[in-house]
Amino acid sequence: MPALYRPGGRESTAGGNRYHTPMLTRRSRAREVALQLLFLKDQNPAGVPRKVVERFARDRLVNEEKLRGGAELAAFALALHDGVLAHQTAIDPVISSVAENWRLTRMSPVDRNVIRLASYELLHDPARLPVEIILDEAIELARRFGGKESPGFVNGVLDRIAKKRPAAS
Repeated sequence: MPALYRPGGRESTAGGNRYHTPMLTRRSRAREVALQLLFLKDQNPAGVPRKVVERFARDRLVNEEKLRGGAELAAFALALHDGVLAHQTAIDPVISSVAENWRLTRMSPVDRNVIRLASYELLHDPARLPVEIILDEAIELARRFGGKESPGFVNGVLDRIAKKRPAAS
């Protein structure tokens, strides 16, 4: 089986199994599942039944991956998904205000949802992870799932959003 990441780089190789690599952390994998759930919701505006959402997360993080703490990771992925949806009416205008010359509907669905996920973590997540971690994770998701220009685009938009992050209290 070909390696996912080449030495000195983080590019995937065709046919590689992206999920079984030590470079992909457990929480990164949970963020990936949250992104997939957001993408699913984005492509199905009528809604996705909650049981389907929960089963998807559980299947990817508990059953398929057999990760230590898989149930906790599934809960983390669902919390991210739910947090984005709960705050989407506040997140989308922020994205629109900083994405110069880009309407949300014109962005690729992957880029739009990577930015939504990271914006939630930057602006609304009570865990308040450091900005650098949030941006690194988002750029990596954009690199893995988006187009050639996605990492730079996502980085530029999120850098502007990060400046709007309220100071820690």
